[in-house]
Amino acid sequence: MAIFLNENSKVIVQGMTGSEGMKHTPRMLRAGTTVVGGVNPRKAGQKVDFDGSSLPVFGTVADAMAETGADTTVIFVPPAFAKSAMLEAIDAGIGLAVVITEGIPVHDSATAWAHAVATGNKTRVIGPNCPGIASPGKSNAGIIPADITGPGSIGLVSKSGTLTYQMMYELRDIGFSTAVGIGGDPVIGTTHIDALQAFEDDPETSAIVMIGEIGGDAEERAAAYIKEHITKPVVGYVAGFTAPEGKTMGHAGAIVSGSSGTAQAKKDALEAAGVTVGKTPSETARLLRDRVK
Repeated sequence: MAIFLNENSKVIVQGMTGSEGMKHTPRMLRAGTTVVGGVNPRKAGQKVDFDGSSLPVFGTVADAMAETGADTTVIFVPPAFAKSAMLEAIDAGIGLAVVITEGIPVHDSATAWAHAVATGNKTRVIGPNCPGIASPGKSNAGIIPADITGPGSIGLVSKSGTLTYQMMYELRDIGFSTAVGIGGDPVIGTTHIDALQAFEDDPETSAIVMIGEIGGDAEERAAAYIKEHITKPVVGYVAGFTAPEGKTMGHAGAIVSGSSGTAQAKKDALEAAGVTVGKTPSETARLLRDRVK
């Protein structure tokens, strides 16, 4: 099985006719994703050809859902328009919104997340500033390369895009049920905890890799959740052991203030919850193999 995204998912792309949408839509199609159309109110009624697939462009998410039965949207629109795109998807009641866009103001993300909650959490938001979600051999929504691994029994949840790719490659001999890049911004939709519980409930996921990074307390909260609710083996990696205090490292949320949010504090919390934590991505992959054996 897979979590959140599977072979039956019907995907639309908000921003399909933009530069990023034009680049990544054919990659998703080649990965086996059922992309059924795009959304651009200025180009509604047009069609776009991708490697022999002619995809319609709709004026709104609601129109796309009504015409195609879409249940997933991937959002590639620029940061200035991302809040409107997210709110439109949430108002339409689409089941999954994968927000790839980087640089969205935190207030905009918070507004969209609050709106999703206020409307009954009908829409699961992944991101923003994330690589998306991939269920190898079934579907791929976002920018995760489709050729670095295959289907298998590992579940992966990660703040970092590039570390997602590396871990998928490191464990390509085992393969993945689903890899979820949740993003590293201070405000995100789907959290480590959400993905951990979904993997716990998935009968075809046998072990979980969790990748975190400095800043905030998401990993500490995940550790407490793992201790109480997760029975499957969990292996972790925390990026940022050498990050200087007070300096933002890559992601907008990756900043350490005093003793809060340090890699060591996160490692200690995870190990106290029974999570084996690697010092490098490669060591983390080896530890996962040991746990599976």
